[in-house]
Amino acid sequence: MSHTAHILSHRKPRQRASKSALRAGVAGGVLSTIAVAGAAGPAQADPVTQTIEMPTITSGFSTAVAASAQATQQVALDLETQADEDAAAEKAAKTAKKAHAEAVRKAEAKKKAEAAAKAKAEAEAKERAERASRTSERTTLSASSGSSDSGSSASAPSSSSSNVSGSAASIVAFAKAQVGDAYSLGSTGPNSWDCSSLVQAAYRTVGIDLPRVSQAQSTFGTQVSLDNLQPGDILYWGSAGSAYHVAVYVGGGQFVGAQNSSTGTVQRSLDYDRPTGAVRVL
Repeated sequence: MSHTAHILSHRKPRQRASKSALRAGVAGGVLSTIAVAGAAGPAQADPVTQTIEMPTITSGFSTAVAASAQATQQVALDLETQADEDAAAEKAAKTAKKAHAEAVRKAEAKKKAEAAAKAKAEAEAKERAERASRTSERTTLSASSGSSDSGSSASAPSSSSSNVSGSAASIVAFAKAQVGDAYSLGSTGPNSWDCSSLVQAAYRTVGIDLPRVSQAQSTFGTQVSLDNLQPGDILYWGSAGSAYHVAVYVGGGQFVGAQNSSTGTVQRSLDYDRPTGAVRVL
C-alpha cells in the first residue's frame, strides 16, 4: 500500500467545486447576456430608450400633482372669498334694514308732529273766527242800539247783582271769585278753567250737577229772553244744543266767563260780547 494512500486530502470535494462552477457559469452567462444585449446594435436599443424615458414620466406626474394641489388651493381661496362676500352681503342687508326702520320711524314721528301742528293751527283759527264773529255781532248790536241811554237800557236787563239772594247769590259769588284765573281748554279748576267747567263748578256750589260741555248746558233748563235775564242764568253763544261758549249772568248787564287763553276768566258787559241766548235752571 502506498504511503500516500492513507493521507486525507484538505481539498473540498469535487461535488462542491462543481456547484461553484455552476454558479460562476450562471453569473457569467447573465453577464454575457447583458454584454451581448449591449452589443447588439440599434435593433436592441428600445428597452434602453424606455428606461431613459421613465424620469420624464415621473417629472410629468409631479407636475400634475403640483397642478392639482394648486387647483385645490385656488378652490379653497374661492370658497373663502365667497364666504367673505356672503358675510359682507348679510351685514349690508342688516344695515339697510336697520336704516329703513329708522327712516320709517322718523317719517311717522314727522307725520304725527305735522298732524299735531295742523290741529293746533285749526283750533287757533277756530278761536279767532269765533272771537271775530262775536266782535262783529257786538258791533252790529251797538250800531242798531244807537248812542241813546234809552237804547242801552233796552238792550241790557235791569237786574242788579246787589239784590241777589239764595242759590243765585252763591252761583254769582263763586263765578266772580274766579275772575283773573287762567283759561285752559279741558281744565276744571281750581285756578284754571274752560267756559263750561266754570259754569258747572258755579252750579255745583248749590248742589246742581250740570252737564260738562257747553252744547248740553245750553239746553239744560228753560230758554229765556235776553231782555228778561236774572242773576245765575246761563248765557250761551251759538245755537241751543250746539253752543260753542257759555258764561254766568251776574246781574247789572254783566257776565262772568272763562273766555280764552288771552283774557282768561273775566267779568264783562253783555255789550262786550252779546250772547245768542240763555237758559234758566233755578
